[in-house]
Amino acid sequence: MSTLKFDTGAEEHPSGLYQHDRVAETLPGLAAIGTAQEERYRGDGFLAVADAFSPEETAAALDGLAHLIMGGNPDFEGVSFEAKARDILETLGPEARQDAVRKLMHFVDFDSRLKAVSHHPELLRVVKRLLGGREPALFQDMALLKPPRMGREKPWHQDHAYFNFPIDTPVVGVWIALDEATLENGCMRMLAGGHKEGPRIHFKKRDWQICDTEMLGLKAVAVPLKPGGLVLFDGLIPHGTPTNRSPNRRRALQFHYAPTDAVTWAVEERLKVFGSEGKDVEC
Repeated sequence: MSTLKFDTGAEEHPSGLYQHDRVAETLPGLAAIGTAQEERYRGDGFLAVADAFSPEETAAALDGLAHLIMGGNPDFEGVSFEAKARDILETLGPEARQDAVRKLMHFVDFDSRLKAVSHHPELLRVVKRLLGGREPALFQDMALLKPPRMGREKPWHQDHAYFNFPIDTPVVGVWIALDEATLENGCMRMLAGGHKEGPRIHFKKRDWQICDTEMLGLKAVAVPLKPGGLVLFDGLIPHGTPTNRSPNRRRALQFHYAPTDAVTWAVEERLKVFGSEGKDVEC
């Protein structure tokens, strides 16, 4: 790996920011998604699915991540490490090195095991359905790792705020648990129905995020998942994940799909809707 990237530190999120009043119901596999489930997705903005991928497929994906993290493909430079690991990185073996990683980006063309997950036929069938029957195109792939006891928060946000698509462009996110995602180690929190309220102003604070004061006191839906489970979600639903305070890893893949015929707009147009990334950090 010719270039090492290191993430910067982040302050702690306010207590009470990720309260939930219920746990999401999970569907028994992708094959269970039909008309009624699609209507639930339109209403809630998300669907949780158990056993979307087999234990063998999940293990293969973890092997693919480890391969890239350890520099198994010298052409891949999409790993970002935690800043605290800068001085010790070269001393770490495969297991410990994984706990020094913040995220991986744009890996599907560098590992066939990970590409197989993103292009799984049954997953693409469901994504096409949720895109209103339009053919899906994968436009973003990333892996999100929360190391034990220190994996940092991903603040409340709408994914559409990061993408240069007009607001009426359907975007489907897919978040796949490779470890068990629990209430303690940072499973997803969703603001059910929040996508129907449209775009929210985002601020540059701990991240490019919705203001904490807008989310404090709201009750979310927690989405714990077993390995191989996933959550499908609308690009406008507010969601986030708290800090991992447990002794357990929480590794996940995340993919985003839009219609193949979707048009893009300029960054300036997106920021007119969601707010400038240079906006004052006070919010």
